[in-house]
Amino acid sequence: MSPAVHAAAPGAGRPPAEDAGGPPVVLLHALPFDASMWDGTARELRARGHRVVAADQPGFGAAPPAQGPPSLDAVADALAAELDRQGIAAAVLAGCSLGGYTAMAFLRRHPHRVRGLALLAARGTADTAQAAEQRRRFADAVLDDEARERLVAATTPSLLGATTRGRRPDLLGRVTRLALAAPPQSVAWTQRAVAARPDSTAVLRAAAVPALVVIGDEDELVSPDEARLTAAALPQGRLAILPGVGHLAPLEAPRETARLLAGLLARAGKAGAGAW
Repeated sequence: MSPAVHAAAPGAGRPPAEDAGGPPVVLLHALPFDASMWDGTARELRARGHRVVAADQPGFGAAPPAQGPPSLDAVADALAAELDRQGIAAAVLAGCSLGGYTAMAFLRRHPHRVRGLALLAARGTADTAQAAEQRRRFADAVLDDEARERLVAATTPSLLGATTRGRRPDLLGRVTRLALAAPPQSVAWTQRAVAARPDSTAVLRAAAVPALVVIGDEDELVSPDEARLTAAALPQGRLAILPGVGHLAPLEAPRETARLLAGLLARAGKAGAGAW
């Protein structure tokens, strides 16, 4: 999918018929990875009988690069177009970090298509001016061929919890290799898009759907207190704190992540029982 392919304006048009067996779940990856970061969780969910769509966001995996000015609205509209292509009228969205920000942009622009929401390691507020500037500086630096490897080596370890780093050095190596392999232009574009995102608190407060906020207690980028605020903004929000987990729960704890999402899908199925 690509931001060059736009869905109809928010609320416009009629989406395809809904799935008869309940809501599918769309898994949205973190930066700078692709949909494969969800492989373990996706297998667990499929084994439970759920329809799973693991989506590459623009410029990552099999998705073509983004076009136009950096904007998560464009990413959200591209996701809507991809769901149209797959005949999915509405779904539960589960996004980790970047994926969570994409999910919130999708909720803002296509609220009628969201049957449930899971936000992993993502805050509902906008970046502070300082944080946004740090993202823009990162975007500039990642385009520098001489600086990129040092930048990745310095920043990637913070994506994993201290427990994971200590017990699973293989995963740290894998995450570092994936970060180095990510297209620099796509990483830069996406960092700028995330830096420009608006506060989503009002959007979350209006989301009358089953919702889940997941945070690792060793997340070095989003704190449990921030996750509590995000969960409190959601009318049906529940908070799950994963011990010994950092910023990337789908990679660090795929089975536990699947268990939590299965619970959300059960809630979403009951909430929409008359619509499926």
